[in-house]
Amino acid sequence: MDGLGRNHSLPTALADLVDNSVDAGATDTLIRIVRNAGRLCSLYVVDNGSGIAAEAIDDAMTLGGHRKYRPGDLGRFGIGLKAASFSQARRLTLLSRNQRGQAVGRQWELGPHQSGFLCGVVPEHFAAGELAREWNLPQGAGQTVVRWDEVTGFPATDDPARVEEYISRTLVEIRQHLGLVMHRLLAARRLKIWIEVEEAETGECGSRFEISPLDPFGYMRSGKSGWPKNLVGQADGLTLSMRCHIWPGRSQLPEFNLPGGADSRQGLYFYRNDRLLHAGGWEGIHAGDRRLRLARVEIDIEDDTIGLFRMNPEKSKVSAGPKFSYLCEEARAEDSTTLANYLQAAETAFRDSRRRKMQRKRMIAPGRGLAPYLKKAIEREIPILENEDSIDIRWTPFANEFFFRVDRENRTLWLNDRYRAALLGGRRGQLNDMPVLKALLYILMEDLFQGEYLGPKDKDNLEIWQELLTVAARGEIS
Repeated sequence: MDGLGRNHSLPTALADLVDNSVDAGATDTLIRIVRNAGRLCSLYVVDNGSGIAAEAIDDAMTLGGHRKYRPGDLGRFGIGLKAASFSQARRLTLLSRNQRGQAVGRQWELGPHQSGFLCGVVPEHFAAGELAREWNLPQGAGQTVVRWDEVTGFPATDDPARVEEYISRTLVEIRQHLGLVMHRLLAARRLKIWIEVEEAETGECGSRFEISPLDPFGYMRSGKSGWPKNLVGQADGLTLSMRCHIWPGRSQLPEFNLPGGADSRQGLYFYRNDRLLHAGGWEGIHAGDRRLRLARVEIDIEDDTIGLFRMNPEKSKVSAGPKFSYLCEEARAEDSTTLANYLQAAETAFRDSRRRKMQRKRMIAPGRGLAPYLKKAIEREIPILENEDSIDIRWTPFANEFFFRVDRENRTLWLNDRYRAALLGGRRGQLNDMPVLKALLYILMEDLFQGEYLGPKDKDNLEIWQELLTVAARGEIS
């Protein structure tokens, strides 16, 4: 029993539970960590899927108990719930209600002397009480609650600093991993995953965060013209399709700089039913090489095929066999491009990105009114003029309908406050609000703050921008 899920981490174990939520048709899944008297004590995974019938819950708690898997299900081995749970906790409680409304529950606790595969029945009133808690999820056909107690990875302390450090680090790891492996489902809005921390003494929860998709192919433009390309290999009745991508060099996007570093994330990305199983590595078809750090290959697979590939029970790795390597060698694009051609193109793109020195024009630094993360992004991408006061972008009442006013003396681009509420669309106004609008205005008008005076071209541009932006702003309030 203690060997269950040995290869799991907390994020991969939670991903296995989220797989069950997806298979149950859930639209929303909540991960809630519970703190009691300063010490972390429990973890819940709750979904609004179809739930588990009373006659089926024993199978759900049986090792290797295979239910009938449907096409598109993420489940595969019949041990996901148990392996994931007992890799992280000593006690597992499963509570559920299907559309018929009966609350059922089972609990399995691993002690130092426990053996066998028996679990206890949870009283119906306890199961109903847990299911009725304030989970704040949309109503679904049913509901399932997975509860972990005696979580082995939780810090054995109530020291506030250590507990907060653990929570902060762990939430980042969970959000990154689930955002990555579930990114297709999250981006398609087929699933929402939420995470929060509850204080058991008060029953109150802190801020609830929605996990965002982290697309390993989420670049805005390809790193090399003509890519990505689809390569298809066929042999012995097997077909392998690969979509070969080249990232732009020097990217600072989190989608490129994935956990573990970009170098370790080059290579193959295997998906099954839109769930990412394997993120990086070449699986024997090529050696890892820093010069290939821009190369990522997207592969959709079905179930295990002898000699082609096999996924591990934790669904965190796909092992490729000799037939896979052969199909990769045989794969061709419509223009006869091979995998070797692709790797060469990726290496060339890397070399070009290292040689290229963009001579970007220096700009005045952004100032107040732009969020710190936005200012950092601007300063990372654009050389900043030294010994120049920064440019503020602020809202203020105007005596006329003009949308903006360039105040060169005070280094401020003033925006007409009469349009602010309409542009916010019901959101609350803040100093650093509307980052997209302000970033565009900064890029457009920064040049007007340089030099001792405005030339004829500057004045003409200023007149055009004022006319067009004012007309557009009037349309927002009409």
